[in-house]
Formats: sequence, structure tokens, C-alpha cells
Amino acid sequence: MPIQASARDLLSVCIITLLGIALALAGGSGGLVQADTPVFMWCAGLAFGLNWLVYVPSAFARTEHYYDLTGGLTYLSVTGLAVVLSQPLDLRSTLVVGMVSIWAIRLAGFLFVRVKRVGKDIRFDSVKTKPSTFLVWWTLQALWVLTTMAAALAIVTGGETVPMSWLGWTGCGVWLFGFAVEVVADAQKSSFKMDPTNRGQFIRTGLWAWSRHPNYFGEIVLWIGVALMAVPVLTSWQYATLISPVFVTFLLMKMSGVPLLEQKADERWGGQEDYEAYKKATPVLIPRPPRSVPSSQD
Repeated sequence: MPIQASARDLLSVCIITLLGIALALAGGSGGLVQADTPVFMWCAGLAFGLNWLVYVPSAFARTEHYYDLTGGLTYLSVTGLAVVLSQPLDLRSTLVVGMVSIWAIRLAGFLFVRVKRVGKDIRFDSVKTKPSTFLVWWTLQALWVLTTMAAALAIVTGGETVPMSWLGWTGCGVWLFGFAVEVVADAQKSSFKMDPTNRGQFIRTGLWAWSRHPNYFGEIVLWIGVALMAVPVLTSWQYATLISPVFVTFLLMKMSGVPLLEQKADERWGGQEDYEAYKKATPVLIPRPPRSVPSSQD
């Protein structure tokens, strides 16, 4: 690999890490402290350290099979550390810990099984053979975990105890709705792909008749729910953690989610009448009742 490319990758790693530190400083401002260090910062250190640790054998083996699993374990590990260092927990913190844990266990397991079944993750086809570029992805995953769960961490590590009000319970309801949409959408797509009669076809039934990416819609909504729960307990710089749902939306809509899948689908089915009709009739993200589309299979 050219030295210039490697240097650029290492610079990216440094910038990503500094962004994580900045977020941890903001999220930990005025929060609980252990060993003269904000608990939020300890959580950030664990997120980056765990991903760098698993990167080493993955880079040697040139495999991405444990990338998503590590992401899920990072959520659980960071949540566990926050719980241990922030005792005792109030009702709001306990609810959020349960929400993040349930979501992380389900998503990590789902993605790990999918990669094992398919054999690879197309996102890594061109990067897993380049150690420095691969390191950027693992470092990005640490920042992804930290930023995505920033509002949740602020709740647990902030040290503020505020009784649950209508906004907190509304956040719970929003999270539950988003989680349900994501779970159902993923289950419908998995079932569709496992049916041999659907080989070579694209899914357009169930929630996928309402949105081309209903699972991502659910993902965004559930983190909005967590952010709503966080609002009553945030102070000062901690409000920066409300970037969580904004970050998730940007990541899914502009980077690793929708663009990659839309490109892949266009390459496979682009120009086919029924696929083009489906795209025209079905919104990218926010669901709406399905319009009439051709019923032929492709």
C-alpha cells in the first residue's frame, strides 16, 4: 500500500479518535466521576479499546466476520461499565440500560448470523486487505457506538435524578415503536430470502411495501425515543449528546446504509419495469400506505 494512503488512513484514525474524546468530554461534563475521570470518558475508552483489540486478529485473518458482533458487544460492554460505575440507577437509567441492551443483543446476533450465512459483507470487499484502511473502519465503529448511544450514556452517567414525566414515557413509547418496526422488517426480509421461490427477487411485501428501508426507519425512530428520554436530565454541554439520532440518520441515509443498498439494488434490478415501478411508488425511508405496483416477480 502506498505510504501516502497509509498516512491518510492513520490521520483519519486520529481525527475520529479526537472526535470521540470531544464527545466524551461534552457528555461527561457535570456528570459522575471515577478516579478523577468522567465515567463517560471511561466508556469512550472502552469503546475504542475493544474495537482496536478485535481489529488486530481480524486484520491478520482479513475477515470482517466479527465486525458487527464486536459492535454489538461494544454496546453491551460500554453499557455494563456505565452501570457499574454509576450505581445506584434510577428508573430512567434502568429503562435505558434495558433498551440499549435488548437492541444491541438482537442487532449483533442478527447481523452476525447474516454475515456467516452469506459468507461476507460487501462493505469490506475493498478494505479488509488494506490494514490501515481496515483500521479506519474499526475506529469508526467505536465512534459509531459512542455517538449513537451518547444520549443513553448521558442519562446513566449524568448523575441527575429527575422523576419520569410525560416526555420520558413518550420517549419509551417512541423507542418501542421503532424497535418493533425494525424487528418486524428484518424478520420479513429474512423470511423472504429463505424462501427458494424468491431467489433473484426483491422484497415488496409487508413493511417493505410501505418503505424501501423500513428497518432503517425503525432504527432512527428508536434512537429518537432515547433522546427524548434524555432531554429532562441534560445540563450544559451534555446537550451535545442529542446528536445521537441526527448522527444515526446521517449515517444510514448518506453513508453506510441506504446509498450502498440502493446502488446494489439498481445494479441488480435497475431498468426492470416492476422494480422501477416499486421505486417510484415506495418512499425511501418514511413509510406510507402502498400504492398500486405491478405484481410480477423479477
